[in-house]
Formats: sequence, C-alpha cells, structure tokens
Amino acid sequence: MYSNIIGFNPMLADIPASRSRSFRKEVEQYLQRYPDTEHVDIYLNDLNGQFRGKRLPVAELFSLDKGCYFPLSIYAMDLGGRVIEESGLGQQAGEPDRLCLPVPGTLRPCARDPQRHAQLLLTMKDADGDACELEPRVVLQQLLGRLHAKGYYPVVAAELEFYLHDPQQLPAGASHSPTQSFSVDAPERHHALLNEIEHQARLQALPLTGIVAEAASGQYELNLHHSARVLEACDQVLALKRLTRQMAEKHHQHACFMAKPCAQAAGSGLHFHISLQDEQGHNLLAGTPGELSATMTQVMAGMLALMPASMAIFAPNINAFRRFRQGMHVPLRASWGHNNRTVALRLPCADSANQRIEYRLAGADANPYLAMAAMLSGMLYGLEHALPLPPAACGNGYENDDAAALPLNQQEALTLFRQSLPLRETLGPAFTALWHICKTAELRRFEEQVTEAEISWML
Repeated sequence: MYSNIIGFNPMLADIPASRSRSFRKEVEQYLQRYPDTEHVDIYLNDLNGQFRGKRLPVAELFSLDKGCYFPLSIYAMDLGGRVIEESGLGQQAGEPDRLCLPVPGTLRPCARDPQRHAQLLLTMKDADGDACELEPRVVLQQLLGRLHAKGYYPVVAAELEFYLHDPQQLPAGASHSPTQSFSVDAPERHHALLNEIEHQARLQALPLTGIVAEAASGQYELNLHHSARVLEACDQVLALKRLTRQMAEKHHQHACFMAKPCAQAAGSGLHFHISLQDEQGHNLLAGTPGELSATMTQVMAGMLALMPASMAIFAPNINAFRRFRQGMHVPLRASWGHNNRTVALRLPCADSANQRIEYRLAGADANPYLAMAAMLSGMLYGLEHALPLPPAACGNGYENDDAAALPLNQQEALTLFRQSLPLRETLGPAFTALWHICKTAELRRFEEQVTEAEISWML
C-alpha cells in the first residue's frame, strides 16, 4: 500500500522553505524532549469537531513538512463518520484528496502514552493551494483576518462542561447524591482522574486554569485561560476534550460531552468570555461605571441580531436542542443582562479593564471554531451596522418579552440559518451551503427512525 506522505511533487514548489525549516525545528525540539516517541497521530477536525486522521510511525514525522493527503469528504461526515452524499463530496464526486499541512505549534504528546505517542493537527488546502473554505478552522481564521484588518482583536476564554460516569451507567444517573456546585471536594472516585487531566494538560501546554464541580452528579467544568490567540484557543478546547476522554478511559470512566445526556439533569455548555481590543491592547468594551461603551453596545446588538440564525451552529444536532429548557440556566431568548445567568449575553462582574461578554448559548458538543465564528460574526455585524440594543433583562430572562425568542428545534434553526445573508457573507457561501445540507440530511435520517418509545406507545 502506498503512503499518502508526499515525496517530490512540483505542485508543492510554492510551500515556503522557511515554513519547512520551522516545522523541522519544531520536530527536532519535540524529539529532544520525548526521545522515545514511536508514533504520531495526524488529524483534522471535521464539521462536528471530531478527530479524523491516522497513526504514523515517528520516522514519517519529518516528511510531513511537505504535507500529506486526506479526502475533502472529511468535511461532509456525520457524527458516525459516514460521508453525507448529498454534500456532493462523496463517492459521486470521486472523494478527491486535498493537500494537508501541519499547523505550527500543535505537535504535542498524546495523553494515552505521552512518552511514546505524539499528536499533530493539520490544516487542509484547496485544489489551488489556498486555505480550504470548508474547513471550520479556516472559516474562523478568515473571519479573524477581517476583524484584524479593521483594527479589532478579540480575546477569549472557554468554559467547557462535561459529565464523568461509569461506562455501564447513564450520565447523572449513576448516583443519587448530587455534586455540590463549586465544591472543592470532588467525589473520591474522581480525584485521581481530575489530577491526571491537569497533569496531562500541562504536558500539552494547554492553559487549564481550573476544574469546577457543577450542580449535577458527576458534572464538571474545565476553565481555560483567556487568550488573544483565538484560533489556538479553539485548538486547545478540542485537544482538551480528547485528553479528557483518554484519561477517563484509563480510569474506567466515560467523559461525556453531549449537550443533554440526561433529561432530568442540567445539560453541558461551551461558554466563551469575549472582549475586544485595539492594536494597542486597550479593551474596547470597557466603559465608565454604570454605562456601556459605544463598542459594547454595538457588538451586543449585532450578536443578538444574528443569534436566532446562529442557533444552527450552537446546537448542531437533535440532542443539543434538548438542553434548552426552563430552569436549567440556559437562555431561551436573544437577551442580555448584568450578572444574570438566565440571559444569552451575560456581563459578568469585572473592573473596567476586564469588562467582557459571556456568550452562554453553545452546547459542549458544538464545534468551537464554528461557535466562535458565529459569535464574531455577530460582533462584526454590529460594528458595521447601526443596530438598536434592546433593554437589559432584569431578573428572570426567560420572561423578557423585549428579547426575540430563540428557535428551540433544529429544523427551525436550520431554516433561519439558510435565510441569514449576514452569516452567509461572514462564514462563506460554500461553507454555509455545506453545513445546511449536511445537518438537514442528519436530521432527516434521525426522523426516519422509529424509536422504542413510539413502539411502546402502540403496544
């Protein structure tokens, strides 16, 4: 079987020699630190944020400076790894390969066996050698480029919730004693696992700042340090999810990142804290005490305007919409408020220099690149258009009639997404068409299934 690692190829003559030297130096430095490395996992993240790639012997690592090939259809896979033929990227189109190159700075030890096993993120090129417009990471990268060109520099921090449970039991159903919110005494069975997650995060240089116990039994939140390197921050979210799953498996537990794994317990979200700086590093969202800055007003108005259509990104499957129920601290309207966890855009308590927006919609199963791209699309839309900001929610945000209701089912969200010209423009027409086609096909296939519950009703 021939290897997909590239030898000489005249089409690759435009790959800068400096890039090749930089990657080889990264490999050399890594192998000095981990000389017993035997294998490396090379991977891309698909539409759903799943890792797609293969394992190579370490001897092939240096050759990756020239790239390797993976099929474009990776970006048309459903959650089960099947190519959605309606996308036009599958067998009917011959499943063409595209050149993939290493992402600098992502060569890391793999948590399963860090001394002997490495992992490396790739990015795909299109047929002309440009960045692949269907790759979620590229969608975000291009949007960041637009913001930077206008002198805007987002700073973000992620909070990722998940459940730990015995593989033989349902999440949140394994124990009748709930975890205490913010408890510093996690259940004894999880102490060693949580400690190892922190240790492996340090080995991978992932800026994990803490692990917080949530209210539901076995639910935790991983907090990452704020960063102006937005692409890298999203890389780290996905790397941390993989690390957590691997460590849970090692400890005979299962780490579940479903948005709503148990109907009776709280769902799991992916919250982002976002601020916006200028070229000198000044926080443009900072205002005088008691007042919102003009930029804060603009970006929140834009975020709220695009929020209903963006739900197709924040809740990317049927299960994700089960999270949106009253009483679960999940917003149901396109609302904002000060220090209020029932709204979509929460302004946390902070001094002027650290004023920011907490965006509370995305589920833990959302693709972080796409969730961030949707959030920044709203920011950009508000900065480019004079939009009114509705009044802040006071008290229970679920009853805020001044705020637009959010779509609470996937079909409605996908319809709004397809009709949204601003999202089509910021995320790219090729990507938005692909997302709508793939998610519509997934939904249709789900609805074609007859569930056990339906059968039991008729017996």
